[in-house]
Amino acid sequence: MSASIPSVLLVIDLQKGVLPGCWDADGVVARAAGLVDRARAAGTPVVWVQHEADDLPAGSDEWAFADGLDPATGEPVVHKRYRDAFADTDLDEVLEGLDAARLVVAGAQSDYCIRTTTQSAAVRGYDVTLVEDAHTTTDAEWDDVEITGRQIVAHTNRYFSGLRYPDQQFAVERAAEVEFG
Repeated sequence: MSASIPSVLLVIDLQKGVLPGCWDADGVVARAAGLVDRARAAGTPVVWVQHEADDLPAGSDEWAFADGLDPATGEPVVHKRYRDAFADTDLDEVLEGLDAARLVVAGAQSDYCIRTTTQSAAVRGYDVTLVEDAHTTTDAEWDDVEITGRQIVAHTNRYFSGLRYPDQQFAVERAAEVEFG
């Protein structure tokens, strides 16, 4: 994936109250922190998305970003209440203000906030790179079918790797392979 178009690193919901029980949470946080450092060094904007809910109230310790993930002064923080980070937020305006064309996405709840936001970004015309080893989720069950967080992450990566929209580029890349700048 070419990094020559204006990119933004989007860090979604890597919060203390979201990560317990998530597959490889410590590894995902470490890789996301590395992406943040590399993006900043390359002059690529970092945009943070922070979820708020009844069980994740604003200002609480659970609402805070995971240790090692700290927005720098001036980096936008978008607060959301829905799975889609574009829904009822100013994310569109923030990205327009940064002239973003490509989003590099890392974060939590692969099967909810990551998948919904990346799909929504694609519909809005953004090129999107999903960082395959920098998103996570918890185990789940539906209709007596159990699925592990690891399987959900793998399925999300596979789903996204097949995404196609006219004149747009999508990629699934390991954190170490993502290029900024």
